[in-house]
Amino acid sequence: MSKIACEGVLGSGWARLRDQIARMTRRDDAEDLLHDAWIGIAVRQTQVENPAALLARSAVNRGLDAYRRERRIGATLVTDAAVAAEAIADLRPLQDEILIVRHRLERLRGGVAQLSPRTREIFLMHRLEGRKYREIAQDLGISQSAVEKHIARAMAHLTDWMENW
Repeated sequence: MSKIACEGVLGSGWARLRDQIARMTRRDDAEDLLHDAWIGIAVRQTQVENPAALLARSAVNRGLDAYRRERRIGATLVTDAAVAAEAIADLRPLQDEILIVRHRLERLRGGVAQLSPRTREIFLMHRLEGRKYREIAQDLGISQSAVEKHIARAMAHLTDWMENW
């Protein structure tokens, strides 16, 4: 039945009942709860002494059921929403970003190629292999201070090389 038909049965009590359901359930969908309760009662076609009270109790119960259902699956929905957002979101870099990074890498390779062979070797041992100054100095038979100077020379050259690009 429509809201108009419900209002015909209850008279002007529909709005009052809707407001009462909204206060009792603290939900924004009081109108929907009331209408669903009305349909549930109308389908049964039973005679009731106080249809407004039955309708109110039925609507409140529907609101409580909806609240419990939302609370029960709420945590799952939040987790599922986060998982869905990750699945939907394309975290790969944009094509223009990839091109820019490739060009910068090529530029960096050119700068590394300009380093002296010894400085390049020490720089790559440190940056690519992740070795410490002390280890490099021991392997090459030079002082740790010499390694620091080679790294500093390489960094200064590459910084200038990349800035002037």
